[in-house]
Amino acid sequence: MNARLLLPATLSFVFAGVLPARAADPRLVALLMPDAKVVAGVNVAQAKATPFGQYVLNQIQNGANDQKLQELKTETGFDPTNDVTELLVASAGPGNNHSGLVLAMGTFDPAMIQSAAAAKGAVTETYKGVSIIENPKKTDGIAFLSAGIVVAGDLANVKAAIDRQTLSQPISSSLAVQINNWSTSEDAWVVSAVPLSSLHPPAGTAQVPGMNGQGAFQAIQSAAGGVKFGNTVVVKAQAQADTAQNAQSMADALKLLANLAQMQAANDANLQALVQSLQIGASGTALNVQASLSEDQLQTIIQAAPKAVPNARPRRAERHM
Repeated sequence: MNARLLLPATLSFVFAGVLPARAADPRLVALLMPDAKVVAGVNVAQAKATPFGQYVLNQIQNGANDQKLQELKTETGFDPTNDVTELLVASAGPGNNHSGLVLAMGTFDPAMIQSAAAAKGAVTETYKGVSIIENPKKTDGIAFLSAGIVVAGDLANVKAAIDRQTLSQPISSSLAVQINNWSTSEDAWVVSAVPLSSLHPPAGTAQVPGMNGQGAFQAIQSAAGGVKFGNTVVVKAQAQADTAQNAQSMADALKLLANLAQMQAANDANLQALVQSLQIGASGTALNVQASLSEDQLQTIIQAAPKAVPNARPRRAERHM
């Protein structure tokens, strides 16, 4: 197993928004970098307590295109969907797109994982009494801080997290409040303390309104969102604009888009229900959005969605002599 394998595998669960979470464990929060700007949290244990969470976990485990997860399980015996109980992912935001931390709590077998990593060319470094499994280029690493906590990311951030075990370096109080609020009320959540216009999506991804200085939503100064699982799945989002006028303008734009989506989904009862459940409004400088759908309806939408083809490459045009 390449030492970087755990990082993309866990990140894929977090940013897909498919694994729910509840209150963030303070032991993990204490390991976040003090300059963290974007933090997301999930709790795999909570997923297992809901029918829809179990459905999603089964889809991940049985997915034909989830090669990395299958490789991880085969080579190390480690299964994130069963062995991890909570995840936090953090980044320092703009200018740090290639660095960050993944913090996981659960049940691990460090010796087995380290052995599998070594067989794939990974190297091991001891830093302040903690073994760090590193990729051959020594740019990324994984460290087991205890039998129940693992940290992964770029090497500098992993070492800094190890330092914070004994040297407290808390995150900003405003971000801590946001994390507490959203992780307490939602099962899966993400908080951004920086303007969305300053965040740049990976190359090749679709443009996101408000990013790269484009779109009507570039007035957003900070944002957060979460998902609550149950018989009805509820998704909430909140964005802080620079002015109340811009917050209202964004709300009006979203309502227009919702009306257009409703017309295009005229023949799909589930999508119609989703659009009709939308609640969009502005309160001062805050833009608030909420949508809900039953577990059965959401499963139907997921099953009907086009399936991505892994590692698909466009065919080269034939050369003509």
